[in-house]
This record gives sequence, C-alpha cells and structure tokens, in this order.
Amino acid sequence: MADPKPNKNQKSMEETLWDSANKLRGTVESSEYKHVVLGLIFLKFASDTFEARRQELITEGKEKYLEIKEFYNMKNVFYLAPESRWTHVIENSKQDDIALIVDTALHTIEKNNPSLKGALPDNYFSRLNLDPSKLAALLDTINNIDTVGDEEEDVVGRIYEYFLGRFAAAEGKGGGEFYTPKSIVNLIAEMLEPYKGKIYDPCCGSGGMFVQSVQFVKSHQGNTKDISIYGQEYTAVTYKLAKMNLAIRGISANLGDVPANTFFKDQHPDLKADYIMANPPFNQSQWREKNELEDDSRWAGFTSPPTGNANYAWILHMLSKLSENGTAGFVLANGSMSSNTSGEGDIRRELIEKDMVDCMIALPGQLFYTTQIPVCLWFLTKNKSQRPHPENPELSYRDRRGETLFIDARQIGTMIDRTQKELTKEDITQIAETYHNWRNVIASDVGAKQSVPYEDVAGYCKSATLSEIQANDYVLTPGRYVGVADEEDDGIHFEDKMAELTATLKDQLVKAKELDQAILENLKVLGYE
Repeated sequence: MADPKPNKNQKSMEETLWDSANKLRGTVESSEYKHVVLGLIFLKFASDTFEARRQELITEGKEKYLEIKEFYNMKNVFYLAPESRWTHVIENSKQDDIALIVDTALHTIEKNNPSLKGALPDNYFSRLNLDPSKLAALLDTINNIDTVGDEEEDVVGRIYEYFLGRFAAAEGKGGGEFYTPKSIVNLIAEMLEPYKGKIYDPCCGSGGMFVQSVQFVKSHQGNTKDISIYGQEYTAVTYKLAKMNLAIRGISANLGDVPANTFFKDQHPDLKADYIMANPPFNQSQWREKNELEDDSRWAGFTSPPTGNANYAWILHMLSKLSENGTAGFVLANGSMSSNTSGEGDIRRELIEKDMVDCMIALPGQLFYTTQIPVCLWFLTKNKSQRPHPENPELSYRDRRGETLFIDARQIGTMIDRTQKELTKEDITQIAETYHNWRNVIASDVGAKQSVPYEDVAGYCKSATLSEIQANDYVLTPGRYVGVADEEDDGIHFEDKMAELTATLKDQLVKAKELDQAILENLKVLGYE
C-alpha cells in the first residue's frame, strides 16, 4: 500500500498535538495552548537540527569540535548547551519540575544565540503552573515529530496555522490572516522570481513568505546573500514566532525593533523593495478612525482608503514601498476586485489608469486551511516597459504598457481531503509560466533560445487592454475577460445528436408515465384512491 500524502500525515500530527494540548484544560486557558506547543516545537526543531549537525561532525571525524559553537553556527545551526537539548528535556520529562527544565532550556538557547534575543518565552512554562503529567504527555507527543524530515516543509508555520485557526474560528476571526498556505506562497514566489534585491512583507505573520523566498533562491541555484529581507508584524506572539521561524533556518531579517501596527508605526519608512509578498488581513474593519491618516503620504495621488475596510490601504501601502522596477504580489479577498464601497472603486480605477496592475489571478476555493473565503492574487508594478531581465541576459521584459494579464485558475487544484484543496507543483508551474511567457521576450541576441510565445486561452487567460478594462467598469475579476473555454467537438453532427436526444427524452417520458401508474396502483392497494 502506498504511503499517504505528506500533508495528510501533517494534518494528523496537528490534530494529535491539539488533542494532547487540550488535556491541559483546567490548568491553562485554551488561548495559551498555542504558545505552549509552539515553544516546545521550536525547542524540538532547534535540537533536531543541532543533532543532525553533531552527527555530521562525528561522521567527518571531528569529535573534538562537538562542543565548539562556531562549528554549528557556520552551518546556520544553533549550538545548544547540554541543558538546552531535547534529549535532556525528555530524559527529565517525568520530573515534577519539568516546566522549570523547559524554561531553562529556552532561556539558555536565547542567551547563547543573539539572533534570538526577545524571541523565546521567558519563564513562560513555570508561570503557567502546568500539570507535570499532562506536560509530560505533550512532550511525548512532540517527541514523535520529525521536524527536519522535509527541508521544504514549514513545520513551525503549519502547526501555527492550525492552532491559530482553531482559536480564530472560536473567536469569530478570519483564519486566513494568520498563515498563507504553502502552495499559494510557492506560486507568488515563482511569479515574482526573487533572485536578487530587497524582499518586504508588511504583515509577515510567521514568516512563511520569507522562508519560501529563500527556498526559491536555493532551488534555482541562486545566492541567498543576494537578497535582504524586511518585514513587520503587529501581534507580539506572532512577531516572536517569525523571529524563531527565520532564525532557526539561518535567515537574517529586519522585522523592526518591536511588533507594531504597519499603518501607525511603519518601521521601514524609507524602504523601497524590489519584491513585495504579502497576505494582509482580509477585509479588516475599523483599522483607523475617520480623521486618522487622512493625508498620509502613502496614498498621495490616490483617493484615501475607507475606514471600514483596510484592503485598499494595504494596496497603497505596498505600492508606496515598491521600487521603480519592483513587483508586488499579494493575496486579497475576491471583493477587492470589484467593490465600489466608500471609494474603493475610485482607488482601483486610479491604479488601472496609472497602469500599475500587472496581473490578476482568481484562485480556486478551499485553499486556506482555516477559512473558505474565496481569494485572488494581485500583482502590481510601476514599470511595464521593456527592460533587461535581472537574472537571464538572454531575456528582457516585454513592453506591456497599457495591458493587464488575467488568469482564471478557479478550476485548477487538487483536493487533499474532504475540505481542503492545494495547488500542485504542476499547477504552480502552469500559472507561473503563463505569466512569464506573457511578460518575457527574447532580446536581439542571435541564436538565443526562444521563449514560448504567449497566447490567450479561452476560459483561462487573457491579455486585456486598458480600454477593455474601462468597458468593464474597472472591474478586475478574471472571469470577465477570459471568456468561456471552447468545448471539444465530439464529431457527431447536430441533427444526429438532436435525433438521439429526442428519442431518449420520449423513452424517459414513457417510463415516467409507467412509474406514475405503478405508484397510483400501490396507493390503491393501501386504501388511498
């Protein structure tokens, strides 16, 4: 029997964690479960990477360097003192002072690794007065998780998504604002191709966008030193997790000095990013008071975004951070493509007329782990003119001024369980190649490898002009432009097909009459006439 899909195993692991953490009920508020689990997952993750590097040194015959920090740091691995190692925690997990042992492990890791300053819980487990036996059971559950088995899997972020989603659902919040599914992050990265330059996420959550950007560079044989990462996060706990998530992968990032509101305390005021990747909170209401930020420089030249929904405030904020040749790709709720509420339609029209909307993608439903809100991807740029490709000298960007690419991907994707869908690698490649074929063109180099020419495909993609978008009242829903897919001709003449359908209908009508008569006869037998 074939092994089940990894994501199914992953979900099973998350549910098992939830059930184990749920046993802490009575001694810990339910909203604290996620902090307990994530702190322990980080400790396990740090220990697993440490032990893997330790084994490398033994294999290389370098046993005398096993306790020298630099031989771990050179591989972007945290050196863990004996009291910080997972093996030490597990060996003492049945002790009454296990909470203090865990706190000591986390404190020692942070003390020995400056990049984790302010990221780890401080005496958190001791303060919670956890039941030692229940904490020991949770440790046993986490002990069975291989946190480094899949280098591409954002284990920390995935578990974080699950726990936040469970609480968000109970509290009536939109789970989609906390974590972006990996397949969506992969698609944005493949579209933007962040080879070199500054990457920015104004609402970075657990840092998944950054993790995948670095993975993109590595998978395309690029140099991760060619990119620099900037981000900001409002929620203190999420800010800590992002720092943990990036630090354990050896990813340097500037997330600001403190967690803060991006609109009211922008920690990167002078930043001009080459790539912006984001999943802002969906339809965020009451994000500012009526007179606040009314004349903010970030919306200079545009209608001020409404107070009742922050979607367009996020768009204009990101646009203000974009370099002259940069591209932003971000997730928004579908309503952003057509809403005319409180001036949103005016801002969208201004974006279109300034020729800043590069590509719009309608995504399939059920991609998010915690919300069924249908979403889309926006791609903005300030420069659609022809210019050299930053990484491939054989390519240049085609002059696409006055045009926007629409992709309707609602029929793409694969169900991985009863409620959730994901984009496969093939799906992501198809969508990204459609965009790159539209955007890129061979320069004048003789003998250069020819790229695949872009063509509109009915029901899937369309390169629309400004006049076409104006004719559609500046609505950016891809379905308005791509049309309906051509149906494949089955080779049967219309007259023959109609004759066959008519004969089938007559036969069904006769059978229906016979069934009606049989029902009446049965009712008669029962005494109902």
